[in-house]
Amino acid sequence: MRSNFISGAATGIGRATAQKFLSAGWLVGAYDVNEIPYGHPHLITGHLDVTDPQQWDTALAEFTSHTGGRLDVLDNNAGVIIDGALARQDPTRILNTIEVNCAGPTYGARAAHPYLKATPGSTLVNMCSASAIYGQPDVLVYSATKFYVKGLTEGLGLEWKHDDIRVIDVMPLWAKTALAEVSAKSIRTLGVRITPRDVAEKIYTAVHPRNQWQRATIHYGVSLPDMAFRKLRALAPDRTVARVLRHLV
Repeated sequence: MRSNFISGAATGIGRATAQKFLSAGWLVGAYDVNEIPYGHPHLITGHLDVTDPQQWDTALAEFTSHTGGRLDVLDNNAGVIIDGALARQDPTRILNTIEVNCAGPTYGARAAHPYLKATPGSTLVNMCSASAIYGQPDVLVYSATKFYVKGLTEGLGLEWKHDDIRVIDVMPLWAKTALAEVSAKSIRTLGVRITPRDVAEKIYTAVHPRNQWQRATIHYGVSLPDMAFRKLRALAPDRTVARVLRHLV
């Protein structure tokens, strides 16, 4: 039985991802700072504060005790958001956002490495965001942390190449989760059209590449708009991108 360990799995995208992989016959570890409110015969649950590296070590050791040391997928899903102008932000909330969104997946990758390395064809999935395509006002700190996640994905992909660990991220626009319950212009202009299930389906597809071209993909979009924005960012000059996005974000 293949295995997937998911952080931030109590609600939203984490929960939808857990349920998707469970329905496909995987053994799933659903860990969160909050209690996991659902069950399944192939579900292992536990407590995890992603900002604590020792808790990562303990949680992964506990989960892999049920898998014979196997870890096919680590899904770095946990994340938080704050909104509003940076000049008015509480420094404590800024630091917490950086710790959860940046330190969290970094500690997770570090702790999971020996298990992923020992499992042929394993994958690290980082939850990124379309806000890492171009810095986004109103949710600036969150957006900046997702640039970190994007860089972490790319760097680890090179660092772990010889360990046969595939490293990818998923970069959706706003999904219908608690993270979208903020004041950001892009929510009003673009809407919230993606569901947690949509993202979970994309994660499942990304973990099962059908050919070498798909296996070489690093960054995954979920909807046509977020994929179009990534293409625009890659091809257009900074000035052009800024002008276009100024009307949206």
